Amino acid sequence: MNADINPMYTRTCHPLRVNGDAIHALALWLKENGSRQIRRQPDWRSMMSERYPAGLFSEDEVHALCELINN
Repeated sequence: MNADINPMYTRTCHPLRVNGDAIHALALWLKENGSRQIRRQPDWRSMMSERYPAGLFSEDEVHALCELINN
């Protein structure tokens, strides 16, 4: 009777469904390793070179902007 079930209507698990143990393990890992990135001083010069086209700011302007951001 159910031999011709339309696969469109069959239920599957959501791809992002995880169990409680996996979430707990992730929480422990984030507790140990997640905040390290915040403590590091960001590299403003490389961040600006990634965001803005080359030649938009002169080297002196980049230096002045980095000093303003740090202070």
